Amino acid sequence: MNDLNDVSKNAEKLVNSDEGGFVAQTQDPPGWTGQMNPVPDHGEETYVGSGKLAGLKALITGGDSGIGRAVAIAYAREGADVALSYLDEESADAEDTKAWVEKAGRACVLVPGDLRDEDVARGVVRDAVEKLGGLDIVVNNAGAQWARRPNGLADLKTDEMDRIFKTNLYALFWVTQEAIPHLKEGSSIINVSSIQAYDPSEALVDYAATKAAINNFTVNMAQQVGEKGIRVNAVAPGPIWTPLQPATKEGEAMESFGADAPLGRPGQPSELAGAFVFLASPRDASYVSGTVIGVTGGKPVF
Repeated sequence: MNDLNDVSKNAEKLVNSDEGGFVAQTQDPPGWTGQMNPVPDHGEETYVGSGKLAGLKALITGGDSGIGRAVAIAYAREGADVALSYLDEESADAEDTKAWVEKAGRACVLVPGDLRDEDVARGVVRDAVEKLGGLDIVVNNAGAQWARRPNGLADLKTDEMDRIFKTNLYALFWVTQEAIPHLKEGSSIINVSSIQAYDPSEALVDYAATKAAINNFTVNMAQQVGEKGIRVNAVAPGPIWTPLQPATKEGEAMESFGADAPLGRPGQPSELAGAFVFLASPRDASYVSGTVIGVTGGKPVF
């Protein structure tokens, strides 16, 4: 588990650092970890495992950076082998994440590809199963958004909407559908929702809609596969410091990013890892299914 004092102190340090802090910055999508100022904390130096996922095998989409990297590191330190799905152009970040997983003594396989293509999405699952030798956990984390829209809906373009709906929803359906036959009793599917499902921003109208749909999908799937002993849940992050933010929002918005959360700051990817470990753990969450856990810095998820 995390040393929560260390994690919180590190998050505060990154926000208030005299050596950078949160400054105006932009990237081109999909965004890269090393170009961020400051570089996010994924738990590299703070997460300590206790064997909660020993011997399990997990597929994490969008596993190269941000929340996906934090989950991969935590899962590996809890004893799981990991498969990472990511876009080809994110290979450098994926290799870094793989190195952290292997440093924890666990296997890490890379299954790149654009999940907006149905054949690719299904193939990623098949490759993960073959290379890991099975599958126990699916984390549907891959996501896209676009917030550089000063006029909200009026600025929404169809090609942007297609990218966001296919990445956030279509791919999640395809990956889950392909994965279920490989899952057994005690397995877990964890989807990534968002505070946007509950408190949508005008510029993120399409993204927020996909996250609300993911909540519905989570409850629906929990009902469908419960008789097989498979649990389905979701995590709803608040403002989390990942490459997605500077790659999709106006640069000036980064200076105050997350300041409106009741805790007064954005969260670090490392601060979500515990929720994903809990939901994946057959020991700790054996009767938890059909729920959404908010990790939002105090923003309500109801």
